[in-house]
Amino acid sequence: MIPGDLVPLERAHMTALAEADPALAPLFAAVGDLNFRHRADGFEGLLRLIVEQQLSVRAADAIWQKLRGGLSEMSPAHLLTLSDEALRGHGLSRPKVRYARILAEAVHARALDFATVRGLEAEAAIDHLTALKGIGRWTAEVYLMFCEGRLDIFPTGDIALREAVGWLDGLDARPDEAYCRERALRWAPYRSVVSHALWGWYGAVKRGELGKTLTPGL
Repeated sequence: MIPGDLVPLERAHMTALAEADPALAPLFAAVGDLNFRHRADGFEGLLRLIVEQQLSVRAADAIWQKLRGGLSEMSPAHLLTLSDEALRGHGLSRPKVRYARILAEAVHARALDFATVRGLEAEAAIDHLTALKGIGRWTAEVYLMFCEGRLDIFPTGDIALREAVGWLDGLDARPDEAYCRERALRWAPYRSVVSHALWGWYGAVKRGELGKTLTPGL
């Protein structure tokens, strides 16, 4: 699960979802009240997601804290004053130094404007963000969910979510992105709520707190 400040989700969203898809009722009963994880948006939010790509939660958080502590100012202009060696000294790998610099240059030159992104529909916003090298679809979708607080995002590239969808539907193997994309259509316009519930379930299973089979009924 991606860290962030916790903001309670309205129970009404979960009730509406369970009515539209009864398979979600035992899921919501198991995970309880949900907290939506919110982060800073803009340059800081997207830079953090670049840092966290392909890392465990613990490793990503450690590197982010090191980078954040090493930057006297969290701004594109300040990052661009630092050498690659300095950024690597703050914990970034060579590829992520490059991606961080590309991001900083785009924001500094106003080629990437976060106010514009906020005003776009989800797919257009994803296209805008993924035009930058180093920003893939998963990163863009998670940015829209956690940094902008959009309620209708389901990142099908997320392995944990796909695994949990397989458990939800009683599949023998982890479903592919196409299956999960189609499956999630039923959860619109609150797909982010289901994402949070499935992440919560996945984490609880990995901690040994819940099983992969849920008991029916709220």
